[in-house]
Amino acid sequence: MKLLVKIKACTTVVLLITACSLSASAEGKRLHTPRSITTVASTVPANGDVNPYGLVVVPTSSGALVAGNLLISNFNSSANLQGTGTTIVQISPSGTNTLFAQINASNLPGPCPGGIGLTTALAVLRSGWVIVGSLPTTDGTAATAQAGCLLVLDHNGNVVETFYGSLINGPWDMTAYDLGSTADLFVTNVLNGTVAGGGNIVQQGTVVRLNLTGLDGSMPTLESITVIGSGFSERTDPAALVIGPTGVGLSPDWQTLYVADSLNNGVQAIANPVTATTTAGTGTTVSTGGALNDPLGLVVAATGDIFTVNGNNGILTEITPGGEQIFMPYLDNSGNPPGAGALFGLVPVAGQLYYVDDVTNTLNLFR
Repeated sequence: MKLLVKIKACTTVVLLITACSLSASAEGKRLHTPRSITTVASTVPANGDVNPYGLVVVPTSSGALVAGNLLISNFNSSANLQGTGTTIVQISPSGTNTLFAQINASNLPGPCPGGIGLTTALAVLRSGWVIVGSLPTTDGTAATAQAGCLLVLDHNGNVVETFYGSLINGPWDMTAYDLGSTADLFVTNVLNGTVAGGGNIVQQGTVVRLNLTGLDGSMPTLESITVIGSGFSERTDPAALVIGPTGVGLSPDWQTLYVADSLNNGVQAIANPVTATTTAGTGTTVSTGGALNDPLGLVVAATGDIFTVNGNNGILTEITPGGEQIFMPYLDNSGNPPGAGALFGLVPVAGQLYYVDDVTNTLNLFR
């Protein structure tokens, strides 16, 4: 079927995917394979950063940003230590990889507690501003993880300000409601009480909304931060560093924010995310179990269908607004178990699906 999709930067694109209605079990559905997967380019920059996480499409050309190219944030340094990656690369559809930004923790215009470790929380706005989350460590372990911040970069990759504080604590993923001169950022946080929990599950994960104005000026202004979701399950993990609420995506009418509830293998819905003044808790359950197995990255189609990728295997799951899981192809079959830890960022563009593979450190194309 033909799906019209709103991606993180609010660029309208078309995604062509064959949805398979398979009776039988979710196990049978997930064995359906995609038509083809192509490696577009390596995501590794000259400094050797690995573990690509965030993925967005550039909506308009501005400065070093080229419309239609893809921005990718790296979470690990060349030593493969989680929470130490400092680079954002820009890759063209033809596979040309260039460095958009390399962020120096000692040369920031504002605080970012703990330093730099770039996460899946990545957005690029039509005004040319790029926002990326940092959840830093000093040695790649959860024991040294600190609160981090959101970094605001101009269209040439220079950090111009930071958003930090008690409501921003381990920003893990993000989506944007982009109106041009203003925007709302929706950010998941996974460090509220997590490190202190020592591997035990704590119910303190949050979703916050940041209201930005002045995007057509010299620097964005942060008007307010509001907690609109809370009580999500989260814990530290020796392999994944931290597991908690991850991917977020807005419905086509902007009335629902979907959240990948990673630890509970589900997708939750928060109503009225743009106007909410109080928390909705964990919202309502849209879909749980079945093919969902640590869902991470998430996008929403104009039809209302939700697409999310698993952290515990290499599966993409399409879910209807009613919660039915209707399409489960493998995007990564590597490793044992297949695709474990491979998938985070995904974005549809011009009838195809781009996604990053953390096992191979590549940008791939599903079509």
